Parts: sequence; C-alpha cells; structure tokens
Amino acid sequence: QVRLVESGGGLVQAEGSLRLSCTASGIISFNFMGWYRQTPGKQRDMVAHITSDGSTNYTDSVKGRFTISRDNAENTVYLQMNSLKPEDTAVYYCKAYAWRGPGYTWKDYWGQGTQVTVFS
Repeated sequence: QVRLVESGGGLVQAEGSLRLSCTASGIISFNFMGWYRQTPGKQRDMVAHITSDGSTNYTDSVKGRFTISRDNAENTVYLQMNSLKPEDTAVYYCKAYAWRGPGYTWKDYWGQGTQVTVFS
C-alpha cells in the first residue's frame, strides 16, 4: 500500500516560515514529487515540484520564497516556506509520480493534505 504522509502545516503570522514534509512509503521508485495547494472553491494548483535528478520548478508566486528539496534515501520531500503571505493560505498536498514495483504501473499518488494558514 502506498502512503504519502504530510506534516508541518499550521498557523503562522505573515512573513513567518513553515517547513512541510512528505514521506512516501510503499514505493519502489518515484520520478517526481511535488506540492500542490487548494483553497475552497478553487482548483488544486502546483506550487513546486522536484524530479529524481533534482531539477526543480516553482509557480511564479512562490519563487524566491519557497524551496523544495528531497531526501531520496528517506523518500521524503520538503517544502521550506519563507516570507509567507496571507494569500499562501491553503491546504497543501503532496503528490508523487511513482512506481510500486513489478505488476504495477507508474501513477500519481496524493497525500491527505495539511492546512497552512497565514494571518496578517
């Protein structure tokens, strides 16, 4: 069974920082892992993702403030969020494009989400 478990969300004042973590289990290999966020009534949007070779990509609104990194040995991806703004408030979801092993195909897996609330 594949599980992506997120942690690190919470309530923070504007200009503060949070670090999100997502650890994957039940996965043999993954191509990329990323963070998405969603607010009520809106679609889920990509925030940042990182590939197996370490290449990163960020949505424009977080460039220079957020940093994604990964620990391949631990199947864990992190999102360091600095200079947070109220508009960063959302539920943040971890996603992995991964392979469970023989007999399975590559597919997307999602975590359960963690709430980030930034107040001014």
